[in-house]
Amino acid sequence: FLIYSYGDTRAQRYTMTHPVPFFSRAPCWHSHPLTKEFTFVPALTGINCMLYPFLNIFFFVFHTVFTLFNIAGWLFPKTRKLHLVTMLLTAGSWFVLGIWYGWGYCLCTDWHWDVREALGYHDRSDSYIHFLLLKLTGKNFNPQLVENTTLVVFIICFILSVWLNIRDRKKRSL
Repeated sequence: FLIYSYGDTRAQRYTMTHPVPFFSRAPCWHSHPLTKEFTFVPALTGINCMLYPFLNIFFFVFHTVFTLFNIAGWLFPKTRKLHLVTMLLTAGSWFVLGIWYGWGYCLCTDWHWDVREALGYHDRSDSYIHFLLLKLTGKNFNPQLVENTTLVVFIICFILSVWLNIRDRKKRSL
């Protein structure tokens, strides 16, 4: 086990460049690579040794399926109401929680990043979409291009979802 000293910048730098394997990680304080804020990382012992790797896979699957549903859920009449709900949840996270945490804040991404940091991964992506593209293609796309494209796709899908839900409701009421 490594001993981490609180406030020692050399120790903090070492933990950022030499992550401890998740199976022997001692509890420590370390800084977030983007915000430089210090957070406590619990020891990965007992249940945590099984829980964090499971949560990492869970977030990959859940967040990716959620994102794909946000893109394509409006296509199917039976899923349009649920699609509108997921779009509103996404908008709420990005634009309402974003007031306090920064534009485009995603609660799911934040939780996934916490899990990955506990496992010793220090991802450099600001957004989940950029991270996913990097992992799937191996290409490091321009983060601003990814964010702009994500926003345009979101706005188009949101408008389609609202319009189709209104149209479907009017059809049912006739």
